[in-house]
Amino acid sequence: MAYSQADIDALKAAVARGATRLRMGDEEVQYASLSEMRRQIGVMEAELAGQKTGGLTISTPRTLRGL
Repeated sequence: MAYSQADIDALKAAVARGATRLRMGDEEVQYASLSEMRRQIGVMEAELAGQKTGGLTISTPRTLRGL
């Protein structure tokens, strides 16, 4: 699912109020806990960041003893 910044902002606002139920448009979501909501915010932010960068991640290997 593609998330928007508005989705993230709405979820953060619900967490700030201490609400575990969130309605966005015609959809309602009930979370088990605030910690679950915080984890979901992390997932949404990571996905949104990946969309902005094209989803390409470059990593450089590091070794302690050389190649």
